[in-house]
Amino acid sequence: MTSLDPSMTRIVLFENIHPSAKEVFNAAGFDNVVTHASALSSEQLREAVRGAHVLGIRSRTQLDAAVLAEATDLRVVGCFCIGTNQVDLESAMLRGVPVFNAPFSNTRSVAELVLGEAILLLRRIPEKNDRVHQGFWDKTADGAFEARGKTLGIIGYGNIGSQVGTLAEAAGMRVIFHDVEAKLPLGNARATTSLKKFLAQADVVTLHVPGGKATENIMDAEAIASMKKGAILINASRGSVVDIDALNNALDSGHLSGAAIDVFPVEPKSRDEALKSPLIGKRNVILTPHIGGSTQESQENIGREVAEKLCHFLLSGTTKGAVNFPEISYQPTMGTARILHVHRNLPGAMGTLSNLMAEHGLNILSQQLQTKGQIGYVISDVEGKVDDTVVSVLRAHPITVRCNIV
Repeated sequence: MTSLDPSMTRIVLFENIHPSAKEVFNAAGFDNVVTHASALSSEQLREAVRGAHVLGIRSRTQLDAAVLAEATDLRVVGCFCIGTNQVDLESAMLRGVPVFNAPFSNTRSVAELVLGEAILLLRRIPEKNDRVHQGFWDKTADGAFEARGKTLGIIGYGNIGSQVGTLAEAAGMRVIFHDVEAKLPLGNARATTSLKKFLAQADVVTLHVPGGKATENIMDAEAIASMKKGAILINASRGSVVDIDALNNALDSGHLSGAAIDVFPVEPKSRDEALKSPLIGKRNVILTPHIGGSTQESQENIGREVAEKLCHFLLSGTTKGAVNFPEISYQPTMGTARILHVHRNLPGAMGTLSNLMAEHGLNILSQQLQTKGQIGYVISDVEGKVDDTVVSVLRAHPITVRCNIV
């Protein structure tokens, strides 16, 4: 498509994305929405993305370079979740495809799960529940504690971590946090600069950090050994941040009294596949299938948040909030057409683009430019006739990565 025709825009959604997303698309005039209830096999996925202009995925669908190469018509990707590790962001960027996610919409759901797990583990509820089901009436209070007065330690004091701290304070807990960046504490939370001293103080440690090399196994054997004896470890962030074998050893030795894990280094690819982990069967461990943000409220909010970002991009070219792309905020359209031009970030790129438009009688009324890494992105509102010939010339120039018209 040279210019955007909502009726011809093919939107493909995977993994049972909440119907709120489709409602947003329909309200914006995009009716060609195809939905899949689950992630697809590699071969099925490559077939499904052909001809798609918009892809919506959750955590199981892997958009690697090979899949993106099949999606030659693709304009934009929406990750209906927080994480974007399942997308080859660099390949998408070099193809001129922005990727959006939902960094805020499931914050409350994750925070509530973490606090609930902390209280359950402090009271030894998983073990007590299991013993009642097995026919034992173990009414002892040994090893069971109130949350009030205990210290909650938060590693990663971002959107979710700070919300966890707010809820924990309401339950009477003392909150400390450790973050690589200086953060403004909420309530009575207190920042700590030394991770080792931080771990020694906390009765419960909860992780809320991004994935990647910087956070890989930050809770290794040494870090876990630095934790307070009898403490609890909770991870609802990324599966790569905890050394599971080291955690298992600490639970077996009694150094830690319990753990709650929602994310794993290797996760099952379907509901029929079993999780493989040394933690399975432990009465003092809560294992959940990556459901930190899986509530009806959060999924509805995520559906709306990401779909709105995708619609804004399709209708105006705005990329505010894109994780892999130069960010340009919304401005009302001026003139007869809006040219969305992605180019290689090389000297003279803007001059080349302006000269090409001038040669075809286009007067630039407004321009917004941002660059990121190897690409630049410019939105040009122009006065004049923008036909297929003009677009073909712009697309054919060696500096161009992608060019579309709104």
